[in-house]
Amino acid sequence: MRIGNGYDSHRFAAGRRLILGGVEIPAERGLDGHSDADAVAHAVTDALLGAAGLGDIGRHFPPTDAEWKDADSMQLLARVVRLLEGRNYQVVNVDVTVVAETPKIGPHAPAMQQKIAQVLGIAPDHVSIKGKSNEGLGWIGRGEGVACYAVALIDDMEGVDEVHARHRRDTGL
Repeated sequence: MRIGNGYDSHRFAAGRRLILGGVEIPAERGLDGHSDADAVAHAVTDALLGAAGLGDIGRHFPPTDAEWKDADSMQLLARVVRLLEGRNYQVVNVDVTVVAETPKIGPHAPAMQQKIAQVLGIAPDHVSIKGKSNEGLGWIGRGEGVACYAVALIDDMEGVDEVHARHRRDTGL
């Protein structure tokens, strides 16, 4: 078993959609970034890459590369899952904390949990999404943006428990 952690943050920007965990959230502003700026997906991607000893999201999908302009971050996450599988790793679980004054994450957490679980090929109850306020402190507290922290546990395919194996069979993932 191997563990990795990830972090991402983006400032708010007018004229962009707000996407977190693959879910579009109604908001006046989205997040600024080269891709769709899905900070949840980026933090999970970094956690998985870190667990496998494969660097970070910028190494695999550099923001200087036009190929990744406006990219769907969930598709980038799916590419990383395939990369891990090619190295004989399976995702066991992920735990994500979203730090934001707005939007409130709780109402959107179940949809994010479902989307991320689907991409990772694991059961939804192996994905945790929670929101925290910064209690008005710092740039997040002033409502300037969002930060996300993620922890991921991976294991080699031989270590996958029967629940994961059954879920992959049942969903065709």
